[in-house]
Amino acid sequence: MPTLLSPAMISLSTVFPYLFPTTIIIIAGILSWKYWAKRKRYQSLKALPSPLGHWLLGNIPQVLAAVKKKQFFQLLFDWSKQYGSIYVYWAGAPVVILSKPSVIESTVINGMRDCSLIRSQTATRAWNDISGEILLGQSGAEWQWRRKAWNPEFSPVGISAYIGVVEQACSQITNKIKADVSSDAIPVDRLFVELTMRVIASLLLGIPVDSRVVSPEGAPLDVPKVYEAMSVLGYRFLRVATSEKTWMKYLPTQSSRDYWAARRYIEQFLTPRVDLALQLRDQQVKDSSSISTLFQESMLVKIASKEPRYTRETLIAEVIELMIAGTDTTAHTLSFAVGELAAHPEVFQKAQAIADQAWQKHGAISIESLKELNYIRAIVKETLRLYAVASGSTSLQAVKTTTIEGNTIPVGTKIFWSMLAAGRDAETYAQPDKFLPERWLEEGHGSFSLPMIDFGSGSHRCLGEHLAMLEATIMLAQLLRNFDWELVNGRASLENLQQNLLIYPSDGMPLRFRLRESINI
Repeated sequence: MPTLLSPAMISLSTVFPYLFPTTIIIIAGILSWKYWAKRKRYQSLKALPSPLGHWLLGNIPQVLAAVKKKQFFQLLFDWSKQYGSIYVYWAGAPVVILSKPSVIESTVINGMRDCSLIRSQTATRAWNDISGEILLGQSGAEWQWRRKAWNPEFSPVGISAYIGVVEQACSQITNKIKADVSSDAIPVDRLFVELTMRVIASLLLGIPVDSRVVSPEGAPLDVPKVYEAMSVLGYRFLRVATSEKTWMKYLPTQSSRDYWAARRYIEQFLTPRVDLALQLRDQQVKDSSSISTLFQESMLVKIASKEPRYTRETLIAEVIELMIAGTDTTAHTLSFAVGELAAHPEVFQKAQAIADQAWQKHGAISIESLKELNYIRAIVKETLRLYAVASGSTSLQAVKTTTIEGNTIPVGTKIFWSMLAAGRDAETYAQPDKFLPERWLEEGHGSFSLPMIDFGSGSHRCLGEHLAMLEATIMLAQLLRNFDWELVNGRASLENLQQNLLIYPSDGMPLRFRLRESINI
């Protein structure tokens, strides 16, 4: 029996041969228009040097390959050496890379001041995708009230209240090294991770730095497990910030499974304490006698109490961000600092003599003794200049046409920087490849003549700057007072680097320690 076609079907079958090519032509026309519109918008950037890329994908393949190998920072550094202090690479939208400290600083400060630059949408998405909306992923009024809430806690006055906590945590690491001093190799990076995580967990969550002390408010801090989870989240940030789509976390891949497992673990760890802080805020706790004083005085309780806009979800997200930011940054900087000290005996001996003098005069670390450790703080700054562990953690985006170094930067352009290249800028830092802490001193006082941009610039400067400097100074002073040490793998520990979210020594910076016996420890 023959098939009967309806008039509508007959009409469609007649029109289809003509409809399909017409649709293709329309789509091709729209894509071509978008291509030429984008090309015209970013025409001024063609004057900037640029790495050779794929004819269609631009530099995306090179960027993704570098991220996969955990060498993104190295790619930007190599490009900076080849193409100069300002260049552009193409990853869908153009990304302008800066590598001169003064230009980076003025671009950030002026761009945020005149509202021509904002946090890039890509970086904002990446930060907020870690676990929820956080301070670093906000702008405008939302950012302002969050920043206002946290600023007093991380101010010099606020942080000075925690010197005892920091000193105790540093002493624990010193004692661990003493107990293992006969070992041929101690990878110190993991010890410094333990130090910084215990400090930030104590300040934020009221968890005792001494792991033997029970915390009644929640589960104990399992440093290796928490660190592994934070590393997974940090690496995901880098992938999303460099072009991976946020929806890819829902795909049935191993990286997606790792992400969700890490996020669940950290949220389960934090939730009891966050809930308790909110209950204290809302006066739902009838008997607070069982709650430790350390927890009641924690930043979490203070912030929940004074800022009612925080909810369980946003507080958990905020704490995750601060835990990540407060751990790796200082830990890896300390690893590179002890490595550079081992590689420079003259700096080591000078710093050790200063630490000895402070101890002999004061008997311990205190506000007074810290004032006499300027040279050790200079060592930390010089380490940050050379290694810039946070290189690549944020970026800006032009929302108004602006000018950088005489170059017109159109709306939509991302602004990024190579901190490693900036730290080695010969016009800014004399003998840039040499480890010279003295460059940060002027007649025994901190010099402000050199740009110190490793903690950021302007109103978005890093909240944890004062805490990081305090931790690093006290830890280095204790190590110098108690030990001599040498690099097990030589300069390789300082040269073979990788990047998760932050830059770190691939081998964990193994050192060989010797207990100093010539002084009364």
